[in-house]
Amino acid sequence: MSKLKQGLLYTGVALVALAAGIFLRVQLIDSNPSTPLTEETKKTGAAAIFATRLPDITGKEQAISQWRGKVLIVNFWATWCAPCQEEIPEFIEMQETYGDQGLLFLGVAIDREEMVIAFSEDFGINYPVLIEAPGAASLLEATGNPQAALPYTLVIDRNGEIVETYLGRVNQKKLEQVFKPLLQTASE
Repeated sequence: MSKLKQGLLYTGVALVALAAGIFLRVQLIDSNPSTPLTEETKKTGAAAIFATRLPDITGKEQAISQWRGKVLIVNFWATWCAPCQEEIPEFIEMQETYGDQGLLFLGVAIDREEMVIAFSEDFGINYPVLIEAPGAASLLEATGNPQAALPYTLVIDRNGEIVETYLGRVNQKKLEQVFKPLLQTASE
């Protein structure tokens, strides 16, 4: 295949991906639906989250269970995801504001390690970022996102139970409405 044909093919694929992303964003940004989960999915999803061990951006393997007892906001994202790029600065701000009250944002990047490291440094992410191998959708599926669409955000209370999920970009106001009452509840 000539370089010109290859370039046109890549450009075409990129334009289709861009159009699909814009369509998905338009569909999700205004409604920003909470994704209702069955009680069974909440239990199995939380168990899957806390059983997971993934490398952080320094390469050190981290057990998510080490953060049990905190109010966790687990955000699945990728560097190429425009809605992810838009919500992460708000996550950084909320981590700064509420972190000392027991809130912990946890980013799970579905992307290449070198891209995640550069992105995390550029954005100044102030919470743990773990890296899941590209294409690994099992954790997303276990937590109620079988399409593996991004971004996908879970709110987990201090008892380790999933209380809310969001498919698509979630804003600070909606998250605060869910997690602020959870910060007031002491772990039992």
